[in-house]
Amino acid sequence: MTLTRRQAGAPLLAAFGLTRCAKPAPKRPNILFVIADDQSWPVDRTLAATPAFDRLASQGTVFDHAFSACPSCTASRSAVLTGRPIWQTREAGVLYGSFPTDLETFPNQLAAAGYHTGFTGKGWAPGNWQALGRTKHPIGREYNSHRFPEPVPAGIDPRNPAANFAHFLADRPAGAPFCFWFGSTEPHRVYKQGIGLGSGRKLEHVTMPPYWPDVPQIRGDILDYYYEVEWFDRQLGRVIAHLEQTGELDNTLVVATSDNGTPFPRAKVNLYDPGVRMPLVMRWPGHVPAGRRVGQFVSHTDFAPTFLQAAGLPVAGLPGRSLLASAPGRDHAVTALERHTMCRPEGATYPVRALRTAEYLYIRNFQPNRWPTGGEFISSNFTRHGDVDAGPVKTYMESDACQRNHARQYQLCYGRRPAEELYHLATDPHQVVNVSTNTQHAEALKSHAARLEQILRASGDPRMEGKDPWQNYIYHQTTGYGASFNLSLPEEARAKARALGAHKPE
Repeated sequence: MTLTRRQAGAPLLAAFGLTRCAKPAPKRPNILFVIADDQSWPVDRTLAATPAFDRLASQGTVFDHAFSACPSCTASRSAVLTGRPIWQTREAGVLYGSFPTDLETFPNQLAAAGYHTGFTGKGWAPGNWQALGRTKHPIGREYNSHRFPEPVPAGIDPRNPAANFAHFLADRPAGAPFCFWFGSTEPHRVYKQGIGLGSGRKLEHVTMPPYWPDVPQIRGDILDYYYEVEWFDRQLGRVIAHLEQTGELDNTLVVATSDNGTPFPRAKVNLYDPGVRMPLVMRWPGHVPAGRRVGQFVSHTDFAPTFLQAAGLPVAGLPGRSLLASAPGRDHAVTALERHTMCRPEGATYPVRALRTAEYLYIRNFQPNRWPTGGEFISSNFTRHGDVDAGPVKTYMESDACQRNHARQYQLCYGRRPAEELYHLATDPHQVVNVSTNTQHAEALKSHAARLEQILRASGDPRMEGKDPWQNYIYHQTTGYGASFNLSLPEEARAKARALGAHKPE
């Protein structure tokens, strides 16, 4: 019998106590997830330069129809971490919520597989992730400047927003891949009023959407927002530069996006595009095509399976789809909201679901008798219409002058809404003309309503059974007037918080 070279070599290897080495496993990629706070798609490039995002776009793939699962930060981040819609995340699906112990998160799964994990800035927040007995943070160890050891590690400048990332990398065990969550706090309010104008931007350069009054106060507020967008992009650039300096950039899957829409009326805390359509770019040389734009629909629930697949881990059982998969993308996105601030009596929610396709946006409001903004109730953020973030645009829109001179815009942003809304995007890209009662769109209304219901039922949404567990979820704010709504606090602490509300807003 004639032995092959491989067979003949085996006894020799065995004689020395050796075995033939298998083909080395491919190197697992690092993962860098960068998330803005309250930034909508698109960015007006005449008002904000975004060279860091543009660089990632030229070297990676841009997704033009990327949608947050929810237009509220805590719930949105829960969907990112778990790969699940908010009704499957239970207590994690509301602002100031908590995190069920049985919910898996992709950072924890990666950590169990040997990844070095951590985050800086805004992670899963605001809320109390330990309230239900969870012992491991949903993202990993926190790296923030106030937590630097003394002395600060060599080569780290705490004044640089990327310093926390450098600290994280300095802690990495030798040879371990990493997963880092860079949670910016921009462009979340509060803004320095007038900083947009002061930085050289012009009021006349603002393109005003039809749902806001065209007045200088609001134009100026938009300029201030874009100043913050630029600041976020500079942070992104610094993190990318540091990754490049360490020689790790090309073996890192980089994803940059935002959690929910801009903090203006009819945007954040709303299921119209300004509230849930997000910027999204992904870079990973050799795995993600460079210079490509994807028009198919993707969801933030797709991040968890994407990262798990990249790391070689199983993704079965997750509703989201990996963005690295070769299967065709979706032709729709589903978004949802339950409770943002405590801005209605008895903690009442504002339950709403939406189905977005290329042709239509269909919205189902389950409680059309309630105010979508919260109405006149003094909310946990100590204002009326508490689901609208404070700022110049809110101040103007709630003025008598606005309600007198801009009644249509006021109604669009603050008024009650019907049980069903339908917007025809080809003729109404800003989603301000509800055609749900227009017979020309009757078939689209019927098909979109049926399709949304089928998706919600198949995925176990309690709303389809007439249930509302969200109203009883504890609101875990611990400071300020909002703590008076926190049923987990002792009555003495809640009474002290209530005392802050003795002087109601005028």
